[in-house]
Amino acid sequence: MIKKDHSSGPRVAILNIVGLCSRLLGESTPRLSKFARQSGKKESIVKPVVPAVTCTAQSTYLSGKTPAEHGIVGNGWYDRILNEHHFWKQSNRLVEGKKIWETLRENRPDFTCANLFWWYNMYSSVDYSITPRPLYRSDGLKNFDIHSQPLSIRDEIKKDLGEFPFPAFWGPRAGIDSSKWIADAARWVEERHQPDLNLIYLPHLDYDLQRYGPNDPRSERAIKEIDELAGSLIEFLSGRGVHCMVLSEYGITEVNRVIYPNRKFRHQGWLSIKDEFELDTLDSGGSRAFALTDHQVAHIYLQEKSPDFLAKVKATIESLDGVTMVLEGDARKQAGLDHPRAGDLVALAEEDAWFSYYFWDEDEKAPEFARCIDIHRKHGYDPAELFVDPKIPFPSIKAVRKLVAKKMGFRIHMDLIPLDANLVKGSHGIIPKDQADWPVIFGNGTPDSEVLESTEIHNLILNQF
Repeated sequence: MIKKDHSSGPRVAILNIVGLCSRLLGESTPRLSKFARQSGKKESIVKPVVPAVTCTAQSTYLSGKTPAEHGIVGNGWYDRILNEHHFWKQSNRLVEGKKIWETLRENRPDFTCANLFWWYNMYSSVDYSITPRPLYRSDGLKNFDIHSQPLSIRDEIKKDLGEFPFPAFWGPRAGIDSSKWIADAARWVEERHQPDLNLIYLPHLDYDLQRYGPNDPRSERAIKEIDELAGSLIEFLSGRGVHCMVLSEYGITEVNRVIYPNRKFRHQGWLSIKDEFELDTLDSGGSRAFALTDHQVAHIYLQEKSPDFLAKVKATIESLDGVTMVLEGDARKQAGLDHPRAGDLVALAEEDAWFSYYFWDEDEKAPEFARCIDIHRKHGYDPAELFVDPKIPFPSIKAVRKLVAKKMGFRIHMDLIPLDANLVKGSHGIIPKDQADWPVIFGNGTPDSEVLESTEIHNLILNQF
């Protein structure tokens, strides 16, 4: 165990509880509510950045910049040079600007930071990092794994905690086990390295609140589980003299409408559709216009730059049921999205609607990856990956057979995901009308019941030191 002298300043842990908002704090969250209201205080509300999605929110918190400045305009974007879309990339160098730990090191050269599963965590300048990173074999098989910095942590922590439960991090089996492992990793890092700043990502609420909606009784269990897990972690860290802060990225609201911009573009003749293996594939580089969807936000990219065509595309998007506005020009700039990675148009959904990437008209023509967990090839975030297709008889038996075949070395097609976007009942990405659905921050050193801009979180954390 490494001993460290911390006489130069305090130590802080940020528990990023995804999906937490003041609406959820109450009887089901006794430990978090008590922590939020210690010394007669109350949680502060954070006005969400747009888009209110993981990669953008985290990058804004850690840099103090808008998406136009740090460049993270969503969980994904379209590269106009490569003519390729990118989702869930991991290099920290994609985030432009100085990060919070880099600023702190200017006055404290010995300042150390750990990043446990916050995004853009690979090849970062933090001292200790752990992030999900599958291994892709030459035979096409994928093995679940993690990446760490230093690299030695990877083997050491897996020896002590076991393998990271990747199926519990995303997919139909996503649940509390992944957050438990990350919480245990936070304890492990604290005991061995005592970082000055420990960034801890606890995603559990993200799953059932999107599956069932935040008001469904089935989501109540998840709220109680994260309360117990986070409360225990706060107790452990506080007992070691670490100042704890709880932060969230967005609140999740009920949805009952799905918007399909790419299907509309296809009917307009603007999509280029390739026949691959007798299935439809979207050729984005050859499309006059297409949408990259991300929860309640859609980036619209145009190959043809004429004002008349842009106006026609904008009017088409605005005509879709569930769209509240389409940003362009000055409106796009005022929203903090004036960056080359952003779409030429940025569409925002109504609070009860979200955007699906689907571009096929008949399910029989959907590309093979549509029925799989495939976060990189899809032209948008796909929350249907949280479900097993209800049309599959005895899905557990089918899944077990495929996993056995995989362990035997056979290449498998894990086609268990439904093509029914209406199954999804919760979403996020815009600024909800009710502040009770906005993200929150509370704990040591946080203001008492104020409304903060997302860009202010950076300085609020800095001030803890």
